[in-house]
Amino acid sequence: MDKQQVDTQRRKLLTGALGLGGVGTAVGLGMLAPSQALASWREESIMATSLEDGLNAVLGAADYEESDEIRIDAPEVAENGETVPVTIETSLPDVESITVYVPENNAPVSAVFELGGKTKPKVSQRIQMADTSDVVAIAKSNGKLYGTSRRVRVTIGGCGG
Repeated sequence: MDKQQVDTQRRKLLTGALGLGGVGTAVGLGMLAPSQALASWREESIMATSLEDGLNAVLGAADYEESDEIRIDAPEVAENGETVPVTIETSLPDVESITVYVPENNAPVSAVFELGGKTKPKVSQRIQMADTSDVVAIAKSNGKLYGTSRRVRVTIGGCGG
C-alpha cells in the first residue's frame, strides 16, 4: 500500500471513530434516545397481565380466528422452563407479524416478530415458561389476526409438574 492509501484508510477510521464517539456522547447525555419511540408499546405489552391485554397492546385487537395454517413446534414436556424451544410457521399469505404468548406467565407477551413482505413466515425462539401453559401464536395476515395454541407441560427439575 502506498502512503496515500494508508492516509485515506486512517482518515476513514478516525472519521468513523469520531462519529461513533459523538453518537455515544449524545446518547449518554440523553440528547438522543432512539428507543423512546418504541418504548411505550413495549412497556404496555410487557406489563400486560392477561392474554387479551397483551394482544391489545401489541396488535390493537384481542379477537383472532383459529387457524390450522399456523403450526407450533414445541415440546409436549419441557424439563427446563427457562429455555423452551418454540418454532412457529404458517402458510398464510402476506404475514406481517407473528406474536408468541404464554398466558400463564406474569408477562404473557413472549416474542414479537415483525416480518417483511418477502420473508418466509417461520420464526424460532427459546422462551421462558413459568408453569405449564398453552403457547399461543398469533399471525397477522392481510390485516386480520389468526391464531393457534399448543399445550406445553413444564416440569420442575424433570420430576413432573
